[in-house]
Order: sequence, then C-alpha cells, then structure tokens
Amino acid sequence: MAEFLDVPKDMTVVESILSKELKNGFMVDVRLVKRPRQYEAALFLNGKYKPGPPVPRPLDNPSGESTHWMGVRPSVGFTADEADSIASEVKVKNMLHHLNFVDKWGVMADDDDY
Repeated sequence: MAEFLDVPKDMTVVESILSKELKNGFMVDVRLVKRPRQYEAALFLNGKYKPGPPVPRPLDNPSGESTHWMGVRPSVGFTADEADSIASEVKVKNMLHHLNFVDKWGVMADDDDY
C-alpha cells in the first residue's frame, strides 16, 4: 500500500474508492478510512491527507461537471456519479460492520454526541 502523509493518528487507511488525475497534474485519491466510531472517505492529494467532510458535499454553485466537493484548501470537485460512488462505499462498509455513520464535519459538538 502506498505511503500517505499527515494521516491523523485515529485514522486507518483501508482501501481505495476512487483515483483520478486533475488537469493541474495533481493525483487525487479518495480512500476508505476507519475512524474510531465509523468508516469515512478521506481525500489525499499527491499522497498527502487533506481534511474535510467524511463524504462529498454538494456545491452551492455547480460548474461544469462538478456537483460535489471534498477537502479544504484546496477542495476537489467531483461529478454526481463520483460523489454517489464514494458515499455508497462509505454507507455499505458501515452497514456491513453495523456502525451508524454520523457526519458532524463542521459542526461544533461534544464527542459524547456520537
């Protein structure tokens, strides 16, 4: 398995969901990862972890083929099909392991609220 940089200590990289090369030459990898309470999708640019939501979020103003995004500074756009594929992989893995997926990215909450 490839070596990834800046992976949080509580995250285990499990498998690839989607890989693509951007027009600017950056290699995007969306990986299924295991966090303490659930499986999520994580964004890697050229092998470096980029924080952001655990599944793609809809764009406020979609442009071209991009309808969803992941990552913060920079964010990466995904098509509706790519976003559905990513979200489906996360959902299925959590269901198989009887885990309740909770998307609290960007929400101020106590850890006990899971």
